[in-house]
Amino acid sequence: MAETATFDFREDERAPVLALRGDWTVDTISGLERGLSEVSEKLKQGAVVDVSGLGRFDVAGAYLIDRTFRESPAGDKNRIAIRGEHANAMRLLQAARKSYAGPAAPPRQLQGLKGFTDFVGRAVVDIADDIIDTVGFFGQTLVVIAQQIVNPRRIRGVSIVHVMETAGLNALPIVVLLSFFIGMVVAYLGARILQDFGATVFVVELVSISVMREFGVVITAIILAGRTASSFTAEIGAMKMRQEIDAMRVIGINPMDALVVPRVIAMLVMTPILSFAATMSGIFGGVIVSWASLGVSPNMFFARVSEVVPADNFWVGFIKAPVFALVLAVIACKQGLSVGGDVGSLGSRVTTSVVQSIFMVVLLDAIFAIWFLEMGW
Repeated sequence: MAETATFDFREDERAPVLALRGDWTVDTISGLERGLSEVSEKLKQGAVVDVSGLGRFDVAGAYLIDRTFRESPAGDKNRIAIRGEHANAMRLLQAARKSYAGPAAPPRQLQGLKGFTDFVGRAVVDIADDIIDTVGFFGQTLVVIAQQIVNPRRIRGVSIVHVMETAGLNALPIVVLLSFFIGMVVAYLGARILQDFGATVFVVELVSISVMREFGVVITAIILAGRTASSFTAEIGAMKMRQEIDAMRVIGINPMDALVVPRVIAMLVMTPILSFAATMSGIFGGVIVSWASLGVSPNMFFARVSEVVPADNFWVGFIKAPVFALVLAVIACKQGLSVGGDVGSLGSRVTTSVVQSIFMVVLLDAIFAIWFLEMGW
């Protein structure tokens, strides 16, 4: 049974005496800090530590005594003198004083052009490291997917279907609604501009080609970046903070199999479906505006689409969907697994996930647009 840690402080003629009583261990010293703080203010020229009544003594107790002397007006110059016999009191007090490194120096802040150059350089290095890590994670994801194809028993069908519902199917209403309004806006602006040239009939081509090639799949990808990618990062990051991922590794479950691959597969399946729904909804919005503003009936609209709009435009947009899905899922899962142990890290990674996802969607769409135009599609 541990004895309660207590102390007596008295001021003698020669030097103050701090007499320790009982066991000074990590389990018994929790209530002594306030009293020792008051003692510390009185230690102006050092003091004697009486250890004759001291029982068990550990590093925590030694640190508390040493801190009492260091925080006195004399500071680190306040030496500790021992009175009485104890097996390890002097050794532990010397170790506590020796291990104290002092307050950390304030970080050096560069100013002017040097500070700006330093900031830019560090940002470039961080971006390069992040790109390398993401590419490596992408390769690891492809390897795990290939292993699951070879060994289908590793595929987690329930997890895939669950993610398809929560991350894909539940996003259908917002994707359809926004695409519908985009189609209406494109048709309305096209009708107003082309009407000045007497070419309002080309609104059909404008709406159909723009929605099929670009707006349908891009709007879908951006919505998924803000809605689904952030959700993936937050879910995996929260598991990382609660050490659930470490627990999975301990019991022999690969987080790539259980968390990453199901989300990647679900996105690969649902993104083309959502893109198709967005394309149809956008065209329908264009049909409504053309019918209301230009008098172009739905039959005439779709007849002209089938006559003058090549089917290649649809396939150009549809081909982008799996690529966007793979990029969004990989970035989201990678950022989730990179979360640290605090809430600030989680928020930072979620923000980074959304920003990187939208940036990559826009960048890849620009690359696809140039490549398809050069190919004559």
